[in-house]
Amino acid sequence: MYGRGVGFGTLALIMACGLVGPLLAGLPRLAPPLVVGELAAGLVIGRTGFDIVDLGDPTLRFLSDIGFALLMFSLGAALPLRDPGLRSAIGRGALAAGAAAVLAVPAGFLVAAGGDLDRPWIAAVLLASTSAALAVPALAERGLDRGPAGMAAVAWVSVANVAGVMALPLVTTSGSVWRTLAGGIAVTGVSVLLWMVWHAARGREWFRRYRRLSKRRRWGLDLRIALVILFLLAWLAVELDASILVAGFSAGAVVALIGRPRRLAWEVLGLAEGFFVPVFLVTLGAQLDLRALAERPRDLLLAGLLLGASVAVHMAAALAARLPAAAGLVATAQMGVPAAAVALGLRSGVLTPSQGAAVMTAALGSALVMAVGVRRIPTAPGGAAPAPG
Repeated sequence: MYGRGVGFGTLALIMACGLVGPLLAGLPRLAPPLVVGELAAGLVIGRTGFDIVDLGDPTLRFLSDIGFALLMFSLGAALPLRDPGLRSAIGRGALAAGAAAVLAVPAGFLVAAGGDLDRPWIAAVLLASTSAALAVPALAERGLDRGPAGMAAVAWVSVANVAGVMALPLVTTSGSVWRTLAGGIAVTGVSVLLWMVWHAARGREWFRRYRRLSKRRRWGLDLRIALVILFLLAWLAVELDASILVAGFSAGAVVALIGRPRRLAWEVLGLAEGFFVPVFLVTLGAQLDLRALAERPRDLLLAGLLLGASVAVHMAAALAARLPAAAGLVATAQMGVPAAAVALGLRSGVLTPSQGAAVMTAALGSALVMAVGVRRIPTAPGGAAPAPG
């Protein structure tokens, strides 16, 4: 352990581990999601491997919390909330997300019973949720997000992603659920108010003048405003015993509703993906314990049950919503919500390090299932399943 707290040596080690993500993601045939390499590197320097990072250091935990908030911010900002095509497909997407949520409740209790998980509602939220950050870019990369089936899948994962993020703090809290709920509602309400203020300001000539000056003189004005909103909401969440997950996601959704400028996208990418998010993901990987997972058959079973049940729930939901089975496979994709569940669960003590490893193992498996679904999404207008009747 580094007994003198976090210094430049520790940060250099963590950032070197963060490079493993791009190195693996750049492999021509394997090309796993960026998070895989960062979590794997964290496993090596953490509890599973050499245990050379002081995970209890308050500075490291604070930097990791900022990375967590920025990761949630990025997920919220990536939602296609202003896409006209999303509005046309939102009905079928919401129907599929609702069907998955209903099916996830009994499935979550069965998974919890089989995998010895004390909080069955955590399993239920994980089974109902999905990852817009994984699914939407994967569909867009192959030009599938414009067709009927692809757009319905985008709507589905967007609705389920928002619902999963909002429900997660309630099922992972070790305190009062009602206080956490009240805090989350307050944070969401303040984020709506901030969106209204920012939206009104963008229509004023003086604000447009400052944005032109910012572009010309490279002030990063949009980034500064976004960070003020993010950290204000995060502070409010901490004060109200809510979760910075809701704060980060709400701040990102504000930016998505405003219409994220291209400059802001690149600025957030540099700040978040260049430093803070790798710190969060590497330290999260360091907290997981694959050794304990290998020694606990119930936790290995938990990983398999989570993955299998997630596929079954989303395939059944696709059938209920009259969507192609491939859309169900795409909606199985998970990453942000499981990572957040593990981070919150470890912090509150409702998940053990080996259970956290099981959750992330299932999430990584879901990314492979999503890749199969993306290849099978129909591209022709007639490829989507027929409407009822």
